[in-house]
Amino acid sequence: MTSRTTVVTARPSTKGRAVRTQTLIPGTDGIGTVRRTVLPGGLRVVTETLPTVRSATFGIWVGVGSRDETPALNGATHYLEHLLFKGTKRRSALDISSVIDAVGGEMNAFTAKEYTCYYARVLDNDLPLAIDVVCDMLTGSLIRQEDIDAERGVVLEEIAMTEDDPGDQVHDLFTTAMLGDSPLGRPVLGTVETINALTRDQVARFYKRHYDPTHLVVAAAGNVDHATVVRQVRKAFENAGSLRDTDAVPMDPRSGARTLRTAGRVELLDRRTEQAHVVLGMPGLARTDERRWALGVLNTALGGGMSSRLFQEVREKRGLAYSVYSYTSSFADCGLFGVYAGCQPRRVPEVLKICRDELDNVSEHGLTDEELQRAIGQLSGSTVLGLEDTGALMNRLGKSELCWGEQMSVDSMLERIAAVTPDDVRAVARDVLGQRPSLAVIGPLKDKQASRLHESVA
Repeated sequence: MTSRTTVVTARPSTKGRAVRTQTLIPGTDGIGTVRRTVLPGGLRVVTETLPTVRSATFGIWVGVGSRDETPALNGATHYLEHLLFKGTKRRSALDISSVIDAVGGEMNAFTAKEYTCYYARVLDNDLPLAIDVVCDMLTGSLIRQEDIDAERGVVLEEIAMTEDDPGDQVHDLFTTAMLGDSPLGRPVLGTVETINALTRDQVARFYKRHYDPTHLVVAAAGNVDHATVVRQVRKAFENAGSLRDTDAVPMDPRSGARTLRTAGRVELLDRRTEQAHVVLGMPGLARTDERRWALGVLNTALGGGMSSRLFQEVREKRGLAYSVYSYTSSFADCGLFGVYAGCQPRRVPEVLKICRDELDNVSEHGLTDEELQRAIGQLSGSTVLGLEDTGALMNRLGKSELCWGEQMSVDSMLERIAAVTPDDVRAVARDVLGQRPSLAVIGPLKDKQASRLHESVA
């Protein structure tokens, strides 16, 4: 039976009470039930209950990422993520890590271009501890000068680690090629220059401006009770003075931002590596575009597995690469579609030609019926299998609430994937793959090779 999907926009109470809790997805016999509460001041709490498991994952999502930074503040969001682990009025950095370690839990955070997330995964009995620790970090960070100074070196080492991994760095280079010197085009980690220039006052102002309850979503999944989670979260935020009795409403999902898109741009980075790392791609779709389901199926058929066209043509038939795949990245107002391959430097032109031929072929003719059905099955299976632990479920809850403002059941997602038709795929293939591509390459490049690479995207 398909669970219904409900989109709810709730206005916080002005009398100091939490608004009524709404059931967004009823689940079956209480399993998979998704509920949502909005607290005074706009803080949203979303949970999914799975009484058959013994773990729980608790996270707080913040609607701020690297695209919210000015050029001078590039890297501030990620820097701040590090600093929130350095201590509060109640806990030292050691206290924060040791209390979670002592119960066998795991705790971490990540920063992306449009959001930041802090989370802890623990046994269900230890969920109150996880809630207290994560909420304390988010509301009570000290952001001391000595922590700024110490963590600066850690962030610089993280940047150096990325630059030592060309297979990772090439994706940042491709994003720069596509989006230029725009907020989305800059690296999430920042640069050595911007990190060295950041001051304590700049980071503290950034924290105060963006870590407001109206920008936050609390998500919890596993063997959790919604009312108990709401009560514990509310107490933690009220004790920190972070919940205000106002008429504020949660921030709307991002929309309308202007980004720079380029075509035919080539970014080359000459490095003494054994392999050349290549990303060829073009503009994709925004995350709210209804064509995203068809693009997901297309991406799976093109480069999503061992049976995909790119894997078969580049690796299986010709042995030109070990790793070759396609991927999509979606943002509020735009997206990217890319093809990655790592190969011997002298093989780059050949690999690029094969990739372009396959993209052109699918753009003109679409997929075969067999490819379409296989991709739908593969995408459906991977969607379900990817949600088999409480951490993945928490991520889906938090990101859906923050980015889409709604919750969709797994059954509803599978229905949308299964409904993709050959015409849908052909249309999105023409729209996306028919565009002039851009290119990013890292490797040992000679002048003659560089010239040929520019010609490959003409």
